[in-house]
Amino acid sequence: MGNAMKRLLLACTTALFLTGIGLALPAPAAAAAPAKAMPLPAITIYHLEGRRSERVVWLMEELGLPYKLEFKRGDLAGSMAQIRALSPIVPMAPTVQYGDQILVESGAIIETILNRHAPGKLQPALGSPDYPYPLMWMHYAEGSLASRLFSDYRAWQTKPPAQRSPLVDSEATVQFAEQYLGKHPWFGGAQFSAADIMMKFPLDVATTLNLVDVAQFPNVAAWKSKIEARPAYQRMLAKARPDGMIGNLPKLPQHPPAGPRTPRAP
Repeated sequence: MGNAMKRLLLACTTALFLTGIGLALPAPAAAAAPAKAMPLPAITIYHLEGRRSERVVWLMEELGLPYKLEFKRGDLAGSMAQIRALSPIVPMAPTVQYGDQILVESGAIIETILNRHAPGKLQPALGSPDYPYPLMWMHYAEGSLASRLFSDYRAWQTKPPAQRSPLVDSEATVQFAEQYLGKHPWFGGAQFSAADIMMKFPLDVATTLNLVDVAQFPNVAAWKSKIEARPAYQRMLAKARPDGMIGNLPKLPQHPPAGPRTPRAP
């Protein structure tokens, strides 16, 4: 008798024995139940107009969740003083009072709110083919895109560039997003997601501060138009930026010419 047949007979014998003595066989594993939203603690968003704290306001408007918004209208220094009183070591916007905890880093705040209080919203299901996309762009927004943009901005203010870097520069980081949006309607893949909220700020920085040539990125421009037409985005602007942009950084006088990088000499 083969091993496979022996295992089958053993399984049948075991099942008959357990049934005979009144023990039930283990039921097949049920599909995981959808996660339930946890109760939302009181949330206060400490805000600077036109800065990253807009992301959290926008998220709450998309989800329809309650929050309190704290800032001094038209007074960036006054708004920062409020933040510094709450978080004196590393004052930054957003700083969020989440129940009795103080949270910083917009991406972490967004993920906390989504995963605890809005499961299944503004992110694809774990088993979806799109699941990796918003996760990637949530991290790319600050880890690769914003960090490169502000690094180039500071360097190019000091010494206006005559050519592109042979390594990764601002145009390359925006081009990566442009190519992706040529194949997908949203940074979440097929659907709008929290990654789109994260990506709006650095892509605005790239174009409004003249780090890149806007005309080179039509997919980004079309995506921005869709984003800015969303009712929740418009509600965010009305509440978080009532007087338009406050204290914007000056545009760069020039950026490197668009096009292929100049190879580094051997």
